[in-house]
Amino acid sequence: MTLDEIAYNLLNLIRGGRSNHDENISLDQIKFNIKHYRAVFIRRDFALNRIITRHLEQDLGCLELERVDASKCCNLPSTCPVYRTVLPIPRTVRFNFRDAITYTGATTGLGHIPMVHPYEISYIPYDKYTANRPKTYMIEDYLYVYNPNGMDTINVRGIFEDPEEIQKFKTCDGPCYDENYTFPMPMDMVSLITAGLVNGELKLLSGSFTDDENDRQQDRQ
Repeated sequence: MTLDEIAYNLLNLIRGGRSNHDENISLDQIKFNIKHYRAVFIRRDFALNRIITRHLEQDLGCLELERVDASKCCNLPSTCPVYRTVLPIPRTVRFNFRDAITYTGATTGLGHIPMVHPYEISYIPYDKYTANRPKTYMIEDYLYVYNPNGMDTINVRGIFEDPEEIQKFKTCDGPCYDENYTFPMPMDMVSLITAGLVNGELKLLSGSFTDDENDRQQDRQ
């Protein structure tokens, strides 16, 4: 199901099957709540089961890397070049002790590059066995690559808070996501979110007063 289909289904449940558009609830408000509940349920499910289903995962395609100076101060260059993604990485769902980035590596999707904490980079040159191997790490919203060994592109997959933010990333066939794509969420989670919203936030909103004087419904006498 697309996000629009899930949102319209919720709106129709709140309307009770009435085909009017005079309620206080906007479709954008419903979509926001769907994304919010999705992030909460994903975090809970991972905490209980430690399983990441591929139906939640999104692929950012082929990301270009650029060479930048490691220093955060423009007037104090470190003369130490590092490589990072040109585009910032969208925010991911929060897992226990880590972000929900599920893959960083070759653009084939097969050659995995381990992700480490930024503070570990200073110790890697002293590692006897893996000192010369690539590593990835996050600073703010950018993905950095240590020892890229000639790489100029990288592939990233993850479980993102707002799946619609992926629209700005491209593949050879077009955007990585648009409104006609299946929303990254299994059907059992759709059912949980629908029940939660119908009995929670949307129930409260649907019970608020609406100006129905000029609507398309027959007024009560």
